[in-house]
Amino acid sequence: MYECPNCGGNLKFSIEDQLMKCDYCQTTFDPYSLKKENDAEELFAFEATIFTCPQCGGEILSTDNSAAEFCSFCGASTILSGRLSNEKRPVRIIPFKITEDSCKKAYLGRMRRALFAPKELKQEKALNQFRGIYIPYYCYHVVQKGAAQLKGKKQYRKGSYDYTDHYRLTGDIDASYSHLSFDASATLDDTISRQIAPYQPCDEKQFTPAFLSGFYADISDIGETVYIEDAKQIANTASMKKIREMKPFKGLHPDPGITLSSQNTSLCTKTKRPEALMYPVWFMSYRHKDRVAYATINGQTGKISADIPIDPVKYLISTLLLAVLLFFLLNPVLILTPTGLLILSALLSVVTFILFWLETRKIYRRETRLDDKGYQDLAARQTKKKSKKKTKKATFTMTFGEFWTYSKAPLFGTQLPGFLGSLFALVIAIIVLMIDPVSDIWYYGGCFLTFLCTLFTMAAILLKYNTLATRPLPQFARKGDDA
Repeated sequence: MYECPNCGGNLKFSIEDQLMKCDYCQTTFDPYSLKKENDAEELFAFEATIFTCPQCGGEILSTDNSAAEFCSFCGASTILSGRLSNEKRPVRIIPFKITEDSCKKAYLGRMRRALFAPKELKQEKALNQFRGIYIPYYCYHVVQKGAAQLKGKKQYRKGSYDYTDHYRLTGDIDASYSHLSFDASATLDDTISRQIAPYQPCDEKQFTPAFLSGFYADISDIGETVYIEDAKQIANTASMKKIREMKPFKGLHPDPGITLSSQNTSLCTKTKRPEALMYPVWFMSYRHKDRVAYATINGQTGKISADIPIDPVKYLISTLLLAVLLFFLLNPVLILTPTGLLILSALLSVVTFILFWLETRKIYRRETRLDDKGYQDLAARQTKKKSKKKTKKATFTMTFGEFWTYSKAPLFGTQLPGFLGSLFALVIAIIVLMIDPVSDIWYYGGCFLTFLCTLFTMAAILLKYNTLATRPLPQFARKGDDA
C-alpha cells in the first residue's frame, strides 16, 4: 500500500484529480513522487499464492494473474509488486478518466433503450457492482519500408470483347503504424475488448505502480506474438487503401496478394517487439440463473459494451400485441387460399430453422471462444504443457453432434433440440400438400399444427438468445471489497 506522508492513511489514485489522494486527510500527491515503503509480503502455500496485508496483517488470497487487490478485512488497496516483474512490467499506462458515477450514468442510458431487459439490470444493486480494472495490452508497431512490388490489372471493353491488362507495379514504400493494441489477458474476451476499443494514446503516461492503487489489475498471461499477424493485416489493409487512392494508379487495381504472407512480402511489412501497456476498464457482472451477463466500459472514453438478456414475459406480451395489431391491419387486404396459407406456414418454418441454426452457431463460437485468440493461445500452451503433445487446432465449423448438443433448449421440462419444431412443421406441410385432400379442413388443420411446431422453435430461439446474451463462467475471478 501507499502510505500518506502526513497521516499514514491509505493513498489511492483519484480519477477527478488525476493524483494520489489520501482517504483520511484528503491530501493529494504526484504519483511519481511516491515510493512504496510497505508491500504485501508474498508467501507460497499449497500451490496458491497468499499475500499478507501490510496494514492489518490479514491474508489476501490472490488469483495467479492479479497485480492489485483489496484486503478483505480492512479494505486497504494493495499492489502485489512481486507480480510486476521486469518481464511483465508495463511500459506505459492510461489512468482512469471516467469516474464511477459517469460509468453508472452511461450504463443507465444504455439500459433505458433496452425495452425487454430484466428489471434486475436496472436496479441500484447492479449499479453498485462496477469495479475498476487495469487490463494488460500489447502495443504493436508496424513498419513498411523498402521496395514494394505489387500486381495490378486494368479491365476495359472494346467492341464485343473484354480486355484485361496485367501490370507489375514497383515503387518505394515508407509507412509506419503505431499503437495497434490488443488485450494481453486471456480472461478478457477479444470480442469485448474490440467493442470498447479504441484507446487514445494521448493520455498514456509512464508506468508507476501508484496508478494501480484503488483498483484491480491483471498481468499478461499470453504470448506477445499472438496478435502480430493481426497487426500486420491492419497495416496492410490501410496501406493498400492509400495506394489505390493515389493518382498514378487511377484505373488500375493494385493487388498485394491473396495470403497474408504474400502481402507482407509485397509491402515489406515488419513489426517491432510489442510494448506492454495497461488500459482502464470498468467492469460489472450480473448473474442470470446459472450464467453471467457483463457490462464493460472503456475507462478512458466511456464506450460501453453490455450483454443484455431479455425478459421472456415482456417479449412475449409485446409480440402478441404486435401480432394482433398486424392481423387487424392486414385482414382487409390480404386474402389467402388454404393451400397458399399452408405454403406460407412451411416457408415460415424454414426461415425459423435458419434463424435457429445461425443463433446456435453464434453460441457455439461464444462457448468455445473460437474468436478469442488470447484464450486459444493460453489453452493450447496449458494443454501442451500437461500432455507434452501437439494440440489439435480449433475448428471453425460445427459437426452435427455439436449442433445437436448446442441446440438443446429447456422447453416444457425437456431438453429437446429446438430445431425439431421447424423440422416437424415442414414435414407436416409437405405431407398435406402431397396428399392434396379435398376438404379445406385438412389444410387448416395442417396450418395449425405447423404453426404450433414453428412456435416451439421460436420459443427455443428466444431461450437461445438469452444464452447468447450471457456467458457460462465469470471471466474475472475477484476477491475483496473496494467500497
